[in-house]
Formats: sequence, C-alpha cells, structure tokens
Amino acid sequence: MEAFLDTLGAISLIVLVLVGLLAGWIAASIAGRHRARYMILGVVGALALPFILAALGIGLIAAGGLLVLLIVAAIGAAIVLAIAKAIFD
Repeated sequence: MEAFLDTLGAISLIVLVLVGLLAGWIAASIAGRHRARYMILGVVGALALPFILAALGIGLIAAGGLLVLLIVAAIGAAIVLAIAKAIFD
C-alpha cells in the first residue's frame, strides 16, 4: 500500500478530491438539496475506490496514469452517491 501511495503522489490525491467534489456538486444540483452531504460522499467515493482496487492487487491504476485514476475516481464517486441516494431519499 505504501508503494501505491508513493506512486500516487500528493497532486493525484488533490485531483481525486476535486473529482469527488465535482461529482458531489453535480449530484446535489440534480437532487436539488443536501449539497454538503453529496459533496462529502463524492470525495469519499473518489478516494475509496482507487485504494480498494490497489488493496485487491489491481495495478492498473498506478500503471494507467492520471486519466485512469480520474475515471476510477469518477466511478467510485458515482457508486457511493447512488448508494447514498437510495438510502437517504
């Protein structure tokens, strides 16, 4: 896991947070409420999925570069936001 964090770098973590915030903002705009909740959950999803995949041994993220990381972060944010929408609304 430390090798993944070294490979990922600080800039990539900032990008993950920004992708999560953007996904949460879009979801809140569509839902029309709970903007802060959706933005926080978007960040959680965008940060969680790359780490889960790295823990499972999927090295595609580290080898794929920033574009693959952005796609995985967006997918993670969308999954968490969809689950939250189903639970809270």
